[in-house]
Amino acid sequence: MNRRHALLALALTLGTAPAAWAADANTVYLQTKDGRITIELRPDLAPKHVKQIKTLVSQGFYNGLKFHRVIDGFMAQTGDPKGNGTGGSSLPNIPAEFTQSAQFRRGTVGMARSQDPNSANSQFFICLGDAAFLNGQYTIVGNVTDGLDVLDKIKKAAPGAPGGAVQDPDKIVSMTLAEKAK
Repeated sequence: MNRRHALLALALTLGTAPAAWAADANTVYLQTKDGRITIELRPDLAPKHVKQIKTLVSQGFYNGLKFHRVIDGFMAQTGDPKGNGTGGSSLPNIPAEFTQSAQFRRGTVGMARSQDPNSANSQFFICLGDAAFLNGQYTIVGNVTDGLDVLDKIKKAAPGAPGGAVQDPDKIVSMTLAEKAK
């Protein structure tokens, strides 16, 4: 783990995400109608998944996609071009890259998948709260380093909504790599 990731891990363990990091090749800006969420990707944990996300971001794949599943206190999921949790990109699925060295906490970004652990493709979720029950079962690809207040504004599913489906969901306005955004 490099120094940057060690500091991020410490900050997240203490429950204090750093206000802002200097942008690098693993920084992604996710723009919503309410503002920007900055994500620090973690190729040290999941190199294949991070590579796929960066490829899709570079292609503009995520622009305009819905936050189709948002469960208050748990997570906000996006990355499905069908908008219902069943779709993916034209790229191949990625084998699981589970880790025990990082935990699912508020602001953790993980890859969504089906029952098959090797089925992650383009869908990802951001934890709205701690979710230790996901540890070792889903691939962690990054952490929110700025914009948790924006994350909290994403429209949630109504209580009891099947599968956390959101009526008239918020969308990703754009998703860009920091190196491309300059």
